[in-house]
Amino acid sequence: MSKKMNILMFSGDFDKALAALVLANSARELEVEVTMFFAFWGLFLVRDPEKVTSDDKTAYEKMFGMMTPKGPEELPLSRMNMAGLGKQMLLDMMEDDKTPSLTDFLNGARKKGVKFYGCKLSVDVMGFKEDELIPEVKIITAKEYLGDALASDMQLFI
Repeated sequence: MSKKMNILMFSGDFDKALAALVLANSARELEVEVTMFFAFWGLFLVRDPEKVTSDDKTAYEKMFGMMTPKGPEELPLSRMNMAGLGKQMLLDMMEDDKTPSLTDFLNGARKKGVKFYGCKLSVDVMGFKEDELIPEVKIITAKEYLGDALASDMQLFI
């Protein structure tokens, strides 16, 4: 009997994104089907820093795009960020323990077949273009996400 886990990634915090990706990768290693749905701030985790653009965007969307993280490595900590000092301390501790980077965990999830979905409403409101996200992200509606979540054995909201 196969199992299915669904993660709704609402947070744009580095440590929460790290936890979500550790769980996603670990579940795939247990042969659990994993779906991640990225809404609002969670979209920053799957934003490709090489593809960020201001083309065909409103003034608000352009300003928003300049002030927000361009990808996973720019995400702040949820606590004790201290203008980036806390995050740097955490990164140093991760390096000392030979812990993979957030991007490594993201790429691991991509290679292991985690399904990535972006919230259509969130993408539209925040002014993202679909091609600004990593290629594995498929844009779906909240209703489509709920259908997937209801068919899962475990749902996590991060």
